Amino acid sequence: MSEATQSQISKEILGFHLPRYEEIPNVGLYLEQTAKYINEYIAPLQETEITGSMISNYVKKKLVANPIKKQYNRDQIASLLFISLMKSVLSLDNLGAFLMLQEKEFHDNQRTYNYFCNELEHILRHVFGSEERLDDLPSSAPQVQLLLHNANITVAHKIYLNKSFAALQEYEDTDESDS
Repeated sequence: MSEATQSQISKEILGFHLPRYEEIPNVGLYLEQTAKYINEYIAPLQETEITGSMISNYVKKKLVANPIKKQYNRDQIASLLFISLMKSVLSLDNLGAFLMLQEKEFHDNQRTYNYFCNELEHILRHVFGSEERLDDLPSSAPQVQLLLHNANITVAHKIYLNKSFAALQEYEDTDESDS
């Protein structure tokens, strides 16, 4: 993989921003609008998109509250953004346990979700080379905070590996076609 390709990947990731809780629309989005909204944000990080049927499945499994009048609000969308990024490293059962643990520990969706966003973006910058130091949490940190930190590290490393291997494959395909 060329340095230019690696630089392009890093630039795309370093510019990544998840919407903070206050930035998520609270007007109520229908199922397909919700999927489109989430996919626009997570597209720079992963190739797979969330679908309406996936969202319906998360509701059925009680990972996300039922929509009100077929519309998803800010809390539900924040949960779906979290699930969309964590589902690649956690089973649905573990995601459910994680969401319940967060709710029990923090009782504040806004603070919990914004902490997740800040933490993930910080770890992504570290993994993709923009920040040299990644602060470890003290062992006395709450269990849910340790779990989130480690889950975010796992997600960031998985994104890094997937992007790097995709770029390497693209580079090899281009190199072969030039021969």
